[in-house]
Amino acid sequence: MAMVLAPTQPVADWLSDLDALARRSPAFFSGRPVILDVSGLGLDRAALAGLVADLAARDIAILGVEGAGPGILGEGLPPPLSGGRPAADIAAPDPAAPAPPPPEAPPAPARSLILDTPVRSGQAILHLEGDITVMGSVASGAEVIAGGSIHVYGTLRGRAIAGAAGNPQARIYCRRFEPELIAIDGLYRTADDLGPTLRGQAIEARLVEDAIKVTKLD
Repeated sequence: MAMVLAPTQPVADWLSDLDALARRSPAFFSGRPVILDVSGLGLDRAALAGLVADLAARDIAILGVEGAGPGILGEGLPPPLSGGRPAADIAAPDPAAPAPPPPEAPPAPARSLILDTPVRSGQAILHLEGDITVMGSVASGAEVIAGGSIHVYGTLRGRAIAGAAGNPQARIYCRRFEPELIAIDGLYRTADDLGPTLRGQAIEARLVEDAIKVTKLD
C-alpha cells in the first residue's frame, strides 16, 4: 500500500509541518511508497516541479501524482496515478469576453479527520492539521499519525502517534488498549515499556512533565 501526501495551501506551511514530523520520526518515510495528491492546489508545471524537488530534498520519493492537469505532467515529473485518454488543457478565455464573477471563497478546511472504517494492517493514516477519530479499530502493523489528538472507538493494536506536528497538549484515547507503540509530541513508549497492567482497558494517554502517562478511563 502507498501513503498519500495531500498538501494544503499555503504549501510552505504544510512543508514546515512535514519537517516537524521528520524531526520527531527521522525514518518515517524511509522505504515507503508515496503518492502526491495535488487536487485543488492549482499548481502549474513549475510549481509542481518545485514541490516534487522540495520533497526529494527531504528524501521523499514520489511514485505518482494524482489531481494534476493533463498538460502539466511529463518528462522530469512523476507519472499520473492512473492512465486515461489524452485530453487538451482548458482553452484560454477570449480577452474580449466579459470577466466572470469572482468565485466564492472556499470553505475553511476541516481540522479533524473521521474514519468510518477500521485501519487495516499496512495502512498509514497521516493528518497533521488536527485530530484523527477512528470509529473502528487500528490493526497490528497499522499507523495513525495526527497533528492533534487520536480517538479510537475500537481496539488500538497498531501504532498511534499524536501531536506529530509539535503539540504537547495532544492526547490518545481508545476503548481497548493493545498497542505496539504510542507517541505524543516526539516521546515514545513501546508495548514492552507499557506493561500488561492496562492492556485491554479503555485508556487516556497524555504528557505529564515530559513523560507519557496512561490512565484507565471509567
